[in-house]
Order: sequence, then structure tokens, then C-alpha cells
Amino acid sequence: MIVAIDGGVASGKSAAGKRVAGALGLPFVDSGLMYRAVTKVAAERGIDPDDAGAVTQLARSTELKVDGERVWADGVELTDGIFDADHMEALPRVSAIPDVREALVAQQKRLGQGGVVMAGRDIGTVVFPNADYKFFLTASLEEKVRRRAAQYEKRGEHVNEDTMRKEVEARDRVDTERAVAPLRPAGDAIVIDTDDLTVDQVVDTILALINERLQAR
Repeated sequence: MIVAIDGGVASGKSAAGKRVAGALGLPFVDSGLMYRAVTKVAAERGIDPDDAGAVTQLARSTELKVDGERVWADGVELTDGIFDADHMEALPRVSAIPDVREALVAQQKRLGQGGVVMAGRDIGTVVFPNADYKFFLTASLEEKVRRRAAQYEKRGEHVNEDTMRKEVEARDRVDTERAVAPLRPAGDAIVIDTDDLTVDQVVDTILALINERLQAR
């Protein structure tokens, strides 16, 4: 079984996806961690995020592994600091490079062999267009800012909400407008507005819809 859960910044896709995977007995992959890992390794090696050739070569030559909220690059764990604000500006630029996306999509397809719940921005449209179940989570800008601020504060980082709002707006805009694999729901995805839902309620909604389809077969 392949379950695709897509959505923009702080839509709740990763938190919900991890719990859905646990309930279904499937591995969970947050594809966004792979783009973050490439961005972080590029920064560590002094690679310009706008140097498409160099970043693509890095993405093609680096073996990534994702297990829940943990990520490794060539066997080295990068989980600590993977969400550092230092990489926020470069992340959407790296993610928008077509050949980088092609390289990481290939790795994501391999990670999905045998069944998976995968969260991202193009899982149902590009990575697994034939996924058994597709969901697209949405949330208002204010709710996204609130959630993202809470994530940063939980890690002990200071948050400027005005700056956070601009970052969230910019990331969603870049992801939506990029030429390759733009952020959008697949035509057959079930769209869930998560504004007034807890993570548990989102998970229950997804599981109920999956069970409903299973019983209808």
C-alpha cells in the first residue's frame, strides 16, 4: 500500500503521516527531509545553492536514508540541525532545481518499494502518481505561522512572527509557482482543511477514508 500525503509548509502532513504509517504498519518517509539534507550538505561543503550543476551532482552522488523524523546522508546522521533557520533561504532554491528533484524522486521511489506512507509536496503528482491513496492537507497562513512558530519554540529558538509569516508565504509561493513539480493537489487527491483539526483528528479522518475504500472493494 502506498499512501501519499502532500501539503505546503506546516500543513500537518509530516505529523499526520507518521501516525498514519504507525497505524497501518508501514514505514514513514518525510520527503522534505531529503531536500533539507542536500541543502545542509551543500552549505557544509561551501556549494552555492544557485549552482545547479554542483547541487545536482551532490544530490545524485549522495545516498539518503529517512526513518521517520531522522535523516542520514551517506551514513552520517544529519537530524540535529536539519531545521536550522540558516538553511531556510537556500532550501526552496535547491528544491526548485529540476535535476535535483529528479535525483531525489528516484531515491524516493526506491524507499517506497514494498509499501510506504510518504509526505511531501509532489508525492501524489510526481513520485507516486498511482498511489493507492492520496491526500492533500491545507491550512490558513495564520495557522501555518502559529504551527511553525511552535515548532521553533519547542527547539528553544527565538521566533519573530512577522519574519516567520514572510518565510512561510515565500516558501509556499515558490513551491506553488516553480516550473517542475509544483505544489498542487493531484486530481484524485482528497483535500483536507486542517485549520480546526488536531493532528489526531486529521489522522482519524485519513484512516477512516482508507478503511472506507478498503471495505468498498
